[in-house]
Amino acid sequence: MMVHRGDGHSAAKELSLLASHQKANMLVLLAGIFVVHIATVVMLFVSTIANVWVVANDGSSSLGLWKNCSNGVCDPLSYGGEGALKSVQAFMILSIIFSVVSLVVFVFQLFTMEKGNRFFLSGAVMLVCWLCVLIGVSIYTHHYSYEGGFHHGYCFILGWICFCFSFIIGVLYLVLRKK
Repeated sequence: MMVHRGDGHSAAKELSLLASHQKANMLVLLAGIFVVHIATVVMLFVSTIANVWVVANDGSSSLGLWKNCSNGVCDPLSYGGEGALKSVQAFMILSIIFSVVSLVVFVFQLFTMEKGNRFFLSGAVMLVCWLCVLIGVSIYTHHYSYEGGFHHGYCFILGWICFCFSFIIGVLYLVLRKK
């Protein structure tokens, strides 16, 4: 709330201070989104590459998108040629690609876009990433739910976390305006 003191200079100073405060808040918000986006890219890489989507309850073996590991020895999956697994692999790889592209576009837009514009392209690409994660992890959930002696591993959980983060980041990009 601004108090009028009859002095035009003090009102101008207060407006200037308010504008710089808003700009600082926007920079903090953009930096936070950037950090969460980087974390999402890293988690997407880890969840896609590591072979810990399903783990035996005794910890002796784990299954991933690419290999079956037992007692420290990893072999190709016996069901690796199945269409459902190939779809999960493809959608997880696409999600990584779209997330990285969205990050690059965001950085490019940050330095080249005019003030007042929204980060539409970054948001749209990130929402495509979100859709790829959703499809990939949902297919895995539907086709490869294990019962008795197995539970989901950290890669599966990271996939669902990336689903949430990519949606939030995509929506924030669409809503934000460059100040």
